[in-house]
Amino acid sequence: MQIDLLNSVETFIEKLNEKEIAKVIRTIELLEEFGNKLGMPHSRHMDDGLLELRIRGKREIRIFYCFHKNKAVLLHSCIKKTQRTLEKELTRARETKENLQ
Repeated sequence: MQIDLLNSVETFIEKLNEKEIAKVIRTIELLEEFGNKLGMPHSRHMDDGLLELRIRGKREIRIFYCFHKNKAVLLHSCIKKTQRTLEKELTRARETKENLQ
């Protein structure tokens, strides 16, 4: 499956340390290989066609994505600092997804 990264996600990834970058790349490769069949612990369905890549380590990295025109589009990324769902980050990802249409 083809993967599209928005510039903001690419910039976010570039700012991570080497170990985190390697984990992110590996998880994106899993998405490329398995597509919509990728599930926990690497991917989780959020709502309304929005999913998240889950990269675990010292910091919890989340990359929100959706499927659009037979591609996975990485919409928004963040570091999760608490156990709570990141509503502000989800809203940002939803808005970006709506702009794809």
